[in-house]
Amino acid sequence: MGGRFDITIVAEDSLTSEKYIDTVIAEIVRIENLISDWKPETQISEVNRNAGIHPVKVDREVFELTRRALQFSQITNGAFDISFAAMDRIWKFDGSMKEMPSAEAIKKSVEKVGYKNIILDGVSSTIFLKLEGMKIGFGALGEGYAADRCREMMLAKGVKAGIVNGSGDMSAWGKQPNGEPWKIGITNPFKKNKLLDVVTLHEGAVTTSGNYEKFVVFNGKRYSHIINPSTGYPATGLASVTVFGPSAEMANGFSTSLMVLGSKAGLVLLKKYPEYHCIMITDKGKVIRSKNK
Repeated sequence: MGGRFDITIVAEDSLTSEKYIDTVIAEIVRIENLISDWKPETQISEVNRNAGIHPVKVDREVFELTRRALQFSQITNGAFDISFAAMDRIWKFDGSMKEMPSAEAIKKSVEKVGYKNIILDGVSSTIFLKLEGMKIGFGALGEGYAADRCREMMLAKGVKAGIVNGSGDMSAWGKQPNGEPWKIGITNPFKKNKLLDVVTLHEGAVTTSGNYEKFVVFNGKRYSHIINPSTGYPATGLASVTVFGPSAEMANGFSTSLMVLGSKAGLVLLKKYPEYHCIMITDKGKVIRSKNK
């Protein structure tokens, strides 16, 4: 999935924990080989190759993950969109971009993006991308989904505690060996060597999306690498969003969406899902916490 996974397992001895870690790694690789959009042999790559041509039959697991992603697109009115993979990468966050892209270039960059052009057939388990050149990708959900799956697998095997961390998408269960709950540090986006807060995590998940690693500044305004898929413009207003809840997949979808929606609309959305709560930090450094904590 193009990201780093860190796996922590609490077991009776190191050999047992290593065995379980190997099982987790194998599951992450299995999922990657289903949903990666940069490995040509995966089912998602096959779907992308046949955009505008014909539907592609996929495993039920891939179909259901895609269906859940489309539900996220619907509840966020397109702030979240897995067809974002088709966007032309006209924004550069490596220091090479000296001026903003033109309005015409930005509009053209999202021509192939649009979740309403993803057609699912639940009977035949097929995915069809209506427009030639469309692509879907699970960069915003895949690691969270894998973390959740691995947690479920370890619980089913009787592993009492651990954390699966997919590039900041964490799924945890149980307690530390000393009996205390897991403690998760929230990075201060303006002082990255300091923590904004430390929260306890029992059986649940936490994910963070932020603009403090990759961004550009034009006319005093910060533009992040998180792009609004419906407009082609980078998200502004928030420096980071951390979401807590039962599922890393869902939390990741929310954290990405809230960066695009902004604090006001984001809080309205999250209020409908009382199992989830968030900490948002604005570009000005203001800390906003949702009330359903």
